[in-house]
Amino acid sequence: MTDDEERRAFLDAIRDVRPLKESNRVAPKPKRPSPKARSRRAADAEVLVDSLRGHWLEGLQGEVWFARPHLPDRILRRLRSGQYSIEAELDLHGLTRNGARSAVRDFLRECANQQVGCARIIHGKGSRSGPGGPVLKEAVQNWLTQWDEVLGYASAGPRHGGNGAVIVLLRRR
Repeated sequence: MTDDEERRAFLDAIRDVRPLKESNRVAPKPKRPSPKARSRRAADAEVLVDSLRGHWLEGLQGEVWFARPHLPDRILRRLRSGQYSIEAELDLHGLTRNGARSAVRDFLRECANQQVGCARIIHGKGSRSGPGGPVLKEAVQNWLTQWDEVLGYASAGPRHGGNGAVIVLLRRR
């Protein structure tokens, strides 16, 4: 079909079309204002609080570590290299997020009561967590930064669970 034939076919198709009456038209919507953060102050405050908790870093192989601002670098290096004896252990396999949070909280309380200085929490690598990625791994790391009893933590070494566990350094009372 040539351009002339297409044009004639189009004009033939719209031959009986008439413009709508003014009352049948839909008024265009006014332009929406640009989006603004509703809770900018809250977001800024959260960033500030997180910065005061300490620094949480992740290495190339998924290794993570966290330290309170006052924790000396040499102690964090010793923790990351596995030089502390593990005195207590908690395995979170099979627990839901809420169940794991309660278990970690209770475990840390018990460690404080028993004067435990170093503990291991096994959260798993999250390899069967689906497309959302690890659930407990990231949650445990976040929870540990919120509790004052925790001075720092680091991914466990290969013989202690690797990236599926963290070694936690606790404040002794």
